[in-house]
Amino acid sequence: MPKDFLAGVLPEYDVVVIGSGLAGMTSANILGRAGHRVLLLEQHYKLGGLATWFKRPGSHTFDISLHGFPYGMLKSCRRYWNEEIASNIVQLKNIRFDNPMFSLTTTFNREDFTKLLTTQFGIEAEAVSKFFDTARGMNFYDDQSMTTRELFEKFFPGREDVVRLLMEPITYANGSTLEDPAITYGIVFSNFMAKGVFIYEGGTDDFVSKMQAELTKNGVDTRIRCDVSKIVVGPKGVQGVVVNGREIKCKAVVSNSNLRSTILDMVGAEHFDPQFLKDAQSVRLNNSSTQVYMALKPGVTIPESTGDLLFCSTAPNFRTNLLLDRNITSRTFSFYYPRTRPTGKERFAIVSSTNANWSDWANLNEQEYEASKQDLVETTLSALEKYVPNCRDLIEHAEAATPKTFHHYTKHQQGASFGTKFEGLAVSRGLPQQIKGLYHAGSVGIIMSGWLGAINYGVIVSNEVDQLLTKNTPPATPEISTQNAMS
Repeated sequence: MPKDFLAGVLPEYDVVVIGSGLAGMTSANILGRAGHRVLLLEQHYKLGGLATWFKRPGSHTFDISLHGFPYGMLKSCRRYWNEEIASNIVQLKNIRFDNPMFSLTTTFNREDFTKLLTTQFGIEAEAVSKFFDTARGMNFYDDQSMTTRELFEKFFPGREDVVRLLMEPITYANGSTLEDPAITYGIVFSNFMAKGVFIYEGGTDDFVSKMQAELTKNGVDTRIRCDVSKIVVGPKGVQGVVVNGREIKCKAVVSNSNLRSTILDMVGAEHFDPQFLKDAQSVRLNNSSTQVYMALKPGVTIPESTGDLLFCSTAPNFRTNLLLDRNITSRTFSFYYPRTRPTGKERFAIVSSTNANWSDWANLNEQEYEASKQDLVETTLSALEKYVPNCRDLIEHAEAATPKTFHHYTKHQQGASFGTKFEGLAVSRGLPQQIKGLYHAGSVGIIMSGWLGAINYGVIVSNEVDQLLTKNTPPATPEISTQNAMS
């Protein structure tokens, strides 16, 4: 008989959390710690959502997404998880840029960027200071009419090289474009500029295993291979969920699934006001990405001067549409040293990331798809040769992931790596007003993308659920305007 992954589950919980991305796990942990009965359901065989990992023969372990996030991640993990997790978060100090406009290395913080902009790029110190102060002063409730392009034109008119330096990493981080509201850029960028880029040292498997232990400690009932097909709604709001064909009752649901899937598939259009439904149907999915995972042969090393993160491009100018183009000109290489991901054996790995369109991959037949993946590997190796000479002779394993890969494992519509565009945040936040007890937390809107954004959105939502269940004043939550991350 097939294994019953719901064996021993209770008939009713206070809260059911759908999905174990970082927002879902954080919501579940906080609510469990508060004494609520929490059931966390994950359709995959691992927790973590896109913050997960996979293994290959030869003691190779690859992180799906890891490099990197702002300093706020350390503070959030310490407060909402535990010190053991927080103590493994360390700074990456060797961030490289290499493109036809400039080549440089930076610690990726305000002090170093100010030095670069005033000396290497020749920008007046006053203009640089005013730009940083303007970005730092932005918050979610500001006027959204100014675009990021207009923000740059205001402070650095005609300086495409400056725009490239300031914009390219953020586009990589969360799919933002020059036409998106300036606040979606400014808030994310200023978070990184505070203290730089950080990483979890030890790998995602260690990170998630420590989170799982904390969930168990706080009484959360965690189940894998449990696919929620329906959120049951009655006259008074949420009544329960249907998972693996079984109905489980609850007073509240926190969905960490894709926002559009939550509303249109698991709940159903008939339960929402016409205008809200129209707004939800108009929410744009953010773009996806491709990765190439490369494992070096045993005994082969990479000098740490190669960098931690390398933003490289062969395009003569920065264009956000070029970062999505199937004819790849821009890649971000993440270098994993033994200190980054300690294992029983010393292993070095490299991961190449590129933003991508679902449409470039979705309709390929099986033969075309496999050929396209192999082409992605080969062109990536060719690009890497410049930074790791003879890399083909050094690498013993390479494989590619595409938007279809992410769709397969996460069920996110169109394999959206970054959730939805900016307008998705208002729809996500409006769910409890439509249906009592229904909440959503995850990568919605550029502001809430990435590891830190996901965790802190989980904090915000868990406190609202706690208030619903206890009718008490919730504890302080992070300001929604400052929760951003890169992953």
